[in-house]
Amino acid sequence: MKVAVITDSATYLTPEQAAEYHIHVLPIPILWGDETLRDMIDINQVQFYERLRTDSVLPTTSQPSIGETEELVTQLVAEGYEAVIMPVISSGLSSFYENLTAYAQRETRLKIYPFDTHITCAGTAYAALLAGKMALAGKTPEEIMAALYELRETTHVLFMVDDLEHLRRTGRLSNASSFVAGLLKIKPILGMDVDHNGKGEISAIAKERQAKRAYEWIASHFGEAIKDVDYPVRATIFDANAPEAKQAWIDDLSKRFPNVTFEGSIIGPVVGVHTGENAMAFIWGRDWDKM
Repeated sequence: MKVAVITDSATYLTPEQAAEYHIHVLPIPILWGDETLRDMIDINQVQFYERLRTDSVLPTTSQPSIGETEELVTQLVAEGYEAVIMPVISSGLSSFYENLTAYAQRETRLKIYPFDTHITCAGTAYAALLAGKMALAGKTPEEIMAALYELRETTHVLFMVDDLEHLRRTGRLSNASSFVAGLLKIKPILGMDVDHNGKGEISAIAKERQAKRAYEWIASHFGEAIKDVDYPVRATIFDANAPEAKQAWIDDLSKRFPNVTFEGSIIGPVVGVHTGENAMAFIWGRDWDKM
C-alpha cells in the first residue's frame, strides 16, 4: 500500500527533512489585521517577531482549510496513494484535528488517518518524521498509527515565556485565571498534557523569579523524568527568536546528559502568536529515529 504523510507548518520541519521523508506540509494561516499570512511562506520567524514588536495590531491564528487539504489529497490520489497519515497540532490548541476527522469520514478516494499529537512544534515533528520513515519502509497505516500512539506516550514538553499575556489573550492557557495574578517579574514554566489521559492543553505548572532559575528547574525536571527510561531519548530545544539562548541550552544539556540526542528548532510565527518573543521550549521523548 502506498502511504503518504501530511502535517501542518507548526512542526517547523526544515525543507530538507520534509523532502527526505516525503512529508507534505499544510501552512497554517496567521490573521494580522486585514492580512492572511501563510506560516513560513509569507512570513518567516525573524520577520514575524520584528513586526510583533512594532505593530499596534496583534495577530491571531486560524487553521489550514479543509479545501486546501482536499486539493492536496486529490493530488495524492492522482499519484497513486491509497492512504494518508496526518499527525497534526494538538486539538487542545486548534480545531483542525476535529475538522480533519470529519473530512476523513466523508473522503472515499483514499483512507485518511488523522492523529492528534496533543502537542505542537518539535513534538508534532517527531510524529511526522516517524510516520514518514515508516511509510518509506513500506509499513501499513495500522503499524504507523500504533507507533505514533506509542511515541506520544513518551513525549513531554516544558517551556517558559517572558509573560503570559499572549497566551491569555489568545485563550491558549487552561489555568490562566488561577495563575496570572502576581506574575510581575516572574518566569512562568508551562507544560502540556500530552499522553492519552490529556487533552493537549497548555497549563502553567511552576514559576521562578529569574530565567536562569527557570532553566535549572526545567533541566532538573528533565533529569528526573528520564533517569529510569529504558529507551533512547531525543530532545529538541526551540526558541522564539532567541538563538543564542537556545545554543546555550543545547551546549549545557548535552554536557549534563551525554546519552541524549539534542537538536534545535524554532518557535515560528503561528506558535509565536501565542507565546510571544523570547520564549524557550524543551520537548523530549523516545527517539523516533531509533524506533
